[in-house]
Amino acid sequence: MPLLLRTDPQAAQPGDKRRLAVIVAASAVLLGAVGAWVAADPGSYERPHAGCVTATVPSSTGGALLHECGGGAQALCQHAFRHDDRLSLLVRPACRQARLG
Repeated sequence: MPLLLRTDPQAAQPGDKRRLAVIVAASAVLLGAVGAWVAADPGSYERPHAGCVTATVPSSTGGALLHECGGGAQALCQHAFRHDDRLSLLVRPACRQARLG
């Protein structure tokens, strides 16, 4: 009866160490490739666009991106230059960079 055979759980199979090494190496290569991609491509919000505003502002989770283009960016910048609250002061440099204020 094969189900009643006792096997030693500590007994290593012939290719276990090699298989583990291949899995660890493949995981390291994959993590390295993802890390390099993330470092090289910050995403579309980080690149300045003509007429677009991107500002990092404090949030309940630490930080958030405010991103507006076109009419939304113009309205955001008009509000930022009319008011003196903390959020408006943080948005103003991004508005200047986008030449909207």
